[in-house]
Amino acid sequence: MPKIPWIALLSIAACAVSISTNAQKHLNIAADDLRAVQATPQPAPAAAPTSAPASSPASAPAASPASTPAVSTAPAPFAPASALGNYAARPDALAFADDLAARRGLDAAWVRAALAQARYLPQLPKLVLPPPPGSAVKNWQVYRSRFVEPVRIRAGVRFWRRNAATLARAEREYGVPAQVIVGILGVETIYGQQMGTLRVLDTLSTLAFDFPAEHPRAAQRQAYFRGELEQFLSLCSHTDTDPTEPRGSYAGAMGMPQFMPSSWVRWAIDYDGDGRVDLSHSAADAIGSVANYLAGHGWTPGMPAYYALQFDPAHLQLDALLAPDILPSFSAAQMQTQGVLLDAAGQAHEGMLALIELKNGAAAPSYVAGTGNFYTLTRYNWSSYYAMAVLALGQAVAQAYGR
Repeated sequence: MPKIPWIALLSIAACAVSISTNAQKHLNIAADDLRAVQATPQPAPAAAPTSAPASSPASAPAASPASTPAVSTAPAPFAPASALGNYAARPDALAFADDLAARRGLDAAWVRAALAQARYLPQLPKLVLPPPPGSAVKNWQVYRSRFVEPVRIRAGVRFWRRNAATLARAEREYGVPAQVIVGILGVETIYGQQMGTLRVLDTLSTLAFDFPAEHPRAAQRQAYFRGELEQFLSLCSHTDTDPTEPRGSYAGAMGMPQFMPSSWVRWAIDYDGDGRVDLSHSAADAIGSVANYLAGHGWTPGMPAYYALQFDPAHLQLDALLAPDILPSFSAAQMQTQGVLLDAAGQAHEGMLALIELKNGAAAPSYVAGTGNFYTLTRYNWSSYYAMAVLALGQAVAQAYGR
């Protein structure tokens, strides 16, 4: 079984993650404007140890999160924690460990010992609760200003300059524009400056076993995080990784692109050819993995993400146009008959479109016509505000870089 050294999972950043940085997509909270990212870059993360043997991660499972091959031998033991966590004697945690071990052919004692080291994080449950109705006012202009700002733009130009060849290669091989990849990595972590400091084991265990019952979708979200904990422990077992080492966001996302464990297993690739996947310290791996993710979710090369538009008030059927939300459901001709006046490029669009509404607080909303590629961006983060911020930041960096 090819192995990935622990450095390939480790996501260490020198700054604390704000309560909503990079995790909205994993928590599915309908409060786009709660996301607040610190604008001041922090010191670069310290280099992680590299003594573990390198190996090829390219053959890691890619078909489905449940496709990790079983192994019959126990992984190398990890260093004992100074004190056991809260889950050492929890019946539900122990049952989860035994079931996981049986289904995936893992060493049951190792899985139990790993969970025994997980610590309950009391601050997490309140962070995953949706805000009270009416308390979060969506404002696209405010949201945009948090990401399209001088710190990220300057960092983006430096990142692009250092990785121009790799970005060009990813665009050529996957069809994803360099500025889209740059936009995602800038919004997510400011190109690796803010990757998270929480132990992924603690985060996923807390949300898997102690997800707040008052959440309106508690059962579904708890099941999701149990699945991510399963992926994380399985990956650690197969790669002889100490599960207490990886760090990430408060949702368990890791690395420059903030991949959850299931996304890591399925979409992360070794793009620099060094025999391992390292999304924390290898810009090439992060670039290739983002491009691979978007291509795998339906990115169409050469297609714009959205078109500008105006309304014909006399024929506008706004409620009908907004009913499908961000799912492209109307042809250009259908949008026109319902009062949408597309620009010339939009009128020539051959695929389906969606009317994207971006609220601006008490001011009038902004609207664009989103294509299939806009929808693909929302598969990375389930938010039209996020997708627009990625596109806006990528465009700003491209302009500053001279593209």
